[in-house]
Amino acid sequence: MLLEKMLQSQGFGSRKHCQQLIKNAAIEIDGQIITDPKYKLKLDALHYKVHGESFEYREKVYIALNKPEGYECSHQATHHFSVFDLFDDVLLNRGIQCVGRLDQDTTGLLLLTDDGQFLQALTHPKKHVVKVYRMQTADPVTDEQVQQLEQGVELRNEKGSFAATDVKRLAECELQMTVHQGVYHQVKRMLAAVGNKVESLHRQQIGALDLTGIPDLVEGRWTYLNAEQVALAKTRNDLESEGI
Repeated sequence: MLLEKMLQSQGFGSRKHCQQLIKNAAIEIDGQIITDPKYKLKLDALHYKVHGESFEYREKVYIALNKPEGYECSHQATHHFSVFDLFDDVLLNRGIQCVGRLDQDTTGLLLLTDDGQFLQALTHPKKHVVKVYRMQTADPVTDEQVQQLEQGVELRNEKGSFAATDVKRLAECELQMTVHQGVYHQVKRMLAAVGNKVESLHRQQIGALDLTGIPDLVEGRWTYLNAEQVALAKTRNDLESEGI
């Protein structure tokens, strides 16, 4: 691939802008400043520098964000910050999108990517990719409520029954459960359907990718996922035989 095309593919701007970067001696590869926009590159394990900052060539990007409270999953946030404010222009130029959404008051694991197939694999209803949530509830969680969540509840304007699995009381007003769909405000609506209310909500896991298994990912920070982590996120539970 030509150097100018590689830079453009990685989010460094228009082809003309990338050409100018190269001509201005801003690009370094293997310790050598490259000033020819038509310089031919091998992309395997390619590392390079732009204005002295190190980068790695990535055909597609897969990102995990430990989302803080007060951020909307929208480019045009209205009442709060946007999660896209947490990323630089290089990534934004790649057109990264949220893989599903978290409400502004929900924290935890949020994935972003510029890979449409990956996004589809995690968000299509038929894929049954699990999500694990932890929450604080307004009232103590009863045995009856746990049973109702596991058996399934109906949600207004939604077809069918919505059941959770692995429902665990972590404390009197603290609950963890796994859901297999992704309808609007699902967890909050499920708790309301059994007579309780979510006070705070945190997504701990997507597929088999657990937030605690991503080193040093403190709240408000993001990191690139490696191939193994991407595969974990796509791990699905085939629950069709159970009618869920």
